[in-house]
Amino acid sequence: MKLLLDTHSFLWWIGNDDRLSRAAHDAISDANNEVFFSVASAWEMAIKTGSGKLSINSELAGFLKKHLHKNDFSVLPITLSHSLHIVQLPHHHRDPFDRILVAQAQAEKARLVTKDPEIAKYAVNICW
Repeated sequence: MKLLLDTHSFLWWIGNDDRLSRAAHDAISDANNEVFFSVASAWEMAIKTGSGKLSINSELAGFLKKHLHKNDFSVLPITLSHSLHIVQLPHHHRDPFDRILVAQAQAEKARLVTKDPEIAKYAVNICW
């Protein structure tokens, strides 16, 4: 199964945070699943790091490369088809990062690993 991590799920996974649900933890841990990290999450983290809303103890690029490699997560680029898919989405959620993650999950037929109840309003498979 394909999994696409929401930004908080990625951070909670690498931080071994108890806020990550057991089902999400088990799915990410399952070697039969392919786990993706979206470029949208890197973009969101860069913005939040730059604004002081997210604190990382090292340079962001090195931090991401280290954890993506360590966990064998694949990077999912934002394609033109992902961007255009957004036009089909109802306006349940105003967060552009979450909307592109929903579009990517739908287009890639992936389960989106997220706790966000607003995302659950979309026709997207959620793992939580």
